[in-house]
Amino acid sequence: MDAEPNSEEQMPKSGAMADLRYSLHLMSRNKLVLVGSVLATGSILVALLAHVLVPASATVDDRALRICWNNPLINWNIPSVNVCPPPVRPLGTDAYGRNLLQMIILAVPLDLSIALEIVASAVVIGIVLGSVAGYAGGILDEAILRITDIFFAVPGILLAIVLMTVLGRTIPNLTLAVLISWWPLYVRLIRSQVLSEKERPYVEALRAMGAGRMRILFRHIVPNSIYPLIVQATLDIGSVILTVSTLVFLGFAPSTIATGQTPELGSLTSQGAQYLFSAPWLIIFPGLAILIISLGFNLLGDGLRDVFDPRLRR
Repeated sequence: MDAEPNSEEQMPKSGAMADLRYSLHLMSRNKLVLVGSVLATGSILVALLAHVLVPASATVDDRALRICWNNPLINWNIPSVNVCPPPVRPLGTDAYGRNLLQMIILAVPLDLSIALEIVASAVVIGIVLGSVAGYAGGILDEAILRITDIFFAVPGILLAIVLMTVLGRTIPNLTLAVLISWWPLYVRLIRSQVLSEKERPYVEALRAMGAGRMRILFRHIVPNSIYPLIVQATLDIGSVILTVSTLVFLGFAPSTIATGQTPELGSLTSQGAQYLFSAPWLIIFPGLAILIISLGFNLLGDGLRDVFDPRLRR
């Protein structure tokens, strides 16, 4: 009598575990994944250790050091550049006289936390709505698809701008504005996976054994459909950081970011645009930080897509 429940538990899980082990084996051999992993992991470590690496007093204005440079390795050939007194500030100072390298380090946790919150929330919404739509079908499926179509019809950046204007410029509203334009993609993605997965023989076997619909869906079908979402989520972390930075760069920044009290990469880049020819480091280095973080997660996502693609695994 106990054989049937054990079979139900082991049938989908044994294949999933073998698939996971093989995926990890392929990841260890994929240079693209390794490079992306190093950059992404480095970004996460900087975010976690930011307030250990940078003292709390680093954000205090020091107008005496405003826009100065004393790194001997780079000569900008700009006669009007102020020379910073010792010690050397590797990336110079910003318009508030603060160490730019320290401001970039302090900005990484904010950008990365916003991106992770948006992507994680979008994945959860996508799994709940997309899996139910794909498995239930009928009117419920049609209603969820039409709602996602409405959001797809409006450009994401435009929708985020409108929401920021209506709701107010705060960090939670910035997160919500980007999230609202981001979740429909995950609904469509998980729905397509569930539609394919629910026709597999093991699902019929689970039904024959008397397993409930919700148990089959969320305990067996969704875990076996999750790989494309992992890839997409990894790719989207970099894209969300770019979107958030773009909104801030365009002037839709919360007050604490706009006034420089809270460092943010898009804000640092926006401030640097005002001094493009007199202090180019103010826009170059925050822009490079955005590029490196986004590149790391995009390389990791591209590598994971290659690893999880069944056509490349054979």
